[in-house]
Amino acid sequence: MSQHVHELVARLRTTGGDYDDVEVKSAAGGLPQSLASTLSALANHPGGGTIILGLDEATGFRPVQLSDPQALKQGLAHKARSFSPPVQLTISDAEVDGAPVIVARVHECDPSAKPCRIAASGTAYMRGYDGDFPLSDLEEQAFLAARKPPLFDRQPVTGATREDLDGDLVTAFLRSVRERDPHGLGRFPDDVELLRRAGVTLPDGTPTVAGLLALGVHPQEWFPRFVIQASAEPLPTDPAGSRARNQTTITGAIPRMLEDALHWARRTFDTSVVSAPDGTVRDQPAYPYIAFREIIANALIHRDLDHWSAGMAVEVRLRRDRLIVSNPGGLYGITVDRLGRDAVTSARNARLVAICQHARTPETGARVIEALATGIPIVANALAEAELPPAHYIDAAIRFTVVLRQQAGPVIRPGSDLNETELRVYDALAAGTRSVAELKQELNLSAPNIRKALRELRLRGLVEQLGGQGRSTTYRRLSE
Repeated sequence: MSQHVHELVARLRTTGGDYDDVEVKSAAGGLPQSLASTLSALANHPGGGTIILGLDEATGFRPVQLSDPQALKQGLAHKARSFSPPVQLTISDAEVDGAPVIVARVHECDPSAKPCRIAASGTAYMRGYDGDFPLSDLEEQAFLAARKPPLFDRQPVTGATREDLDGDLVTAFLRSVRERDPHGLGRFPDDVELLRRAGVTLPDGTPTVAGLLALGVHPQEWFPRFVIQASAEPLPTDPAGSRARNQTTITGAIPRMLEDALHWARRTFDTSVVSAPDGTVRDQPAYPYIAFREIIANALIHRDLDHWSAGMAVEVRLRRDRLIVSNPGGLYGITVDRLGRDAVTSARNARLVAICQHARTPETGARVIEALATGIPIVANALAEAELPPAHYIDAAIRFTVVLRQQAGPVIRPGSDLNETELRVYDALAAGTRSVAELKQELNLSAPNIRKALRELRLRGLVEQLGGQGRSTTYRRLSE
């Protein structure tokens, strides 16, 4: 257990704590109120997660003194029973930098009982790449829908006809099938029969969901939110008040959306000029286009197609230091830790995947997907060649997110470089609000040094001042 905890802490210190299956709380003043949402979210999270009590994220995951570890463990066990169904925990002791910490392994709730809720309020939570969030009514429906095999891509699209398929895309599809699978699906000479047997249409000619999404003229006529919503964070040179840059909605069939997403990336990603050893000079985008293409293709093909997700889009958000791609629907038939390691081709939308294996992008004639489990390795290799950190994959059961980062080195957290006096004052406030006089008595420090430390802690957003202007002044740590 100790070795496992050391590895977790090392990972947190390197990345700054942005991990979906690990939560750190200082718990210097007792169990924090935010623990309830974390327990629910981790119980709903694929594979569960880990809570570590006794480390302070704000100061670079430095150990803090736990006043009563036994009481904390009892409190954890008691709180776990206040959920429906109860949260299953395995609680153990460990050490970090020679100081004791408490490690609670939160086991994933049985899928047939999800979502796990706080019994008193009925609220359920899920993990995101940047926190815990209450489930919406639609997201709760997603947990219920996940109990059945997904077959939505095989359904007919009511009101659509053969004329709603894109002639160019269909021609390229038929050509690919006959070239690549001549003794299987390609052996049927009649185009109508081949499309039917491929699952593009039904016997009466009505397109299926998969057929329309992959080869349709304008699938958004029936599926308005089967789109890519893309935007970038404003640049410092943008006009004051700008909220987004290059914001767009990408529509069309999957092959066309894939090409348009790449056009957006080429317009939007920053580029730098690099020199190769042979003396040639080239432009290098902030993120490899090939990695972005694979991630977008996976998001479009593996997104959930059930009724609960009909109002949700694939989202692309470019921030100063990261690129985030998110789609409704979690992983299906595989876990995050096996992505890119095993040659597994499990598909939520099996019919859509089969069609897109033969679909071609209209401008370049490139395959949409290979369906050979090569996508994740391609992403990993492209990022490594660009000297970027590995992709971070987050499966929240009903949402899947990929985060690409620019920053490869250790992340400095606010407060991780506090001096000794500032750390002593910060630790003393873990027990509750204090005045300067009380801190002076407890810490045996001079009032000017304490006030200087408090000013720095306030500037860093770690401490707030209460009172002042004729009233008694105290200070407290901001809640976790």
